[in-house]
Amino acid sequence: MRLNEDPAAFEAFYRRHVDAVMRFVVRRVSDPHLAADLTADIFLAAVDSAHTYAPGRGSEIGWLYGVARNVVSAQQRKTAREARASSRVAGRRLMDDDDLVRMEERIDAERRMRGALEAMRGLPEGERAVLELVAIDQLTVTEAAKALGIRQVTARVRLHRARRALGSVASPTTVYVEGQA
Repeated sequence: MRLNEDPAAFEAFYRRHVDAVMRFVVRRVSDPHLAADLTADIFLAAVDSAHTYAPGRGSEIGWLYGVARNVVSAQQRKTAREARASSRVAGRRLMDDDDLVRMEERIDAERRMRGALEAMRGLPEGERAVLELVAIDQLTVTEAAKALGIRQVTARVRLHRARRALGSVASPTTVYVEGQA
């Protein structure tokens, strides 16, 4: 069959079989738009594989139904894959631009925090304890002093020393001392 070389032969072939192919498709799919698309796809596939048709081995319509079955099956597999992918993201809100910006900000903040925590490891235990309670755990200096069992003045001095030792590294974890900014 030379469907791809002779437009008149293809037109005659199409007119002979379009109704049968359409009936074949609509028995297998319920969406009329998809049925029309699949019917067109079947005839395109028939043109592409016309060289595989051997007239002595069966009828044109039998061969064409084989092509149609392959095209419809491929569509059903595609639909099943899409449904599986869709069910995996169902119930999950996709990230928009604002979400991405917030995520990048969190990553940057965490990176700075890791740097600050690393720098805090080099502090003496007393200074690090006060700084952690005030900067990370958000306690006041008075609360931190009580938690550590030290005087408030001692806690203020240790916090001041810790902030001075860390310098710019402590800036991501803004530390407020009661009554000071």
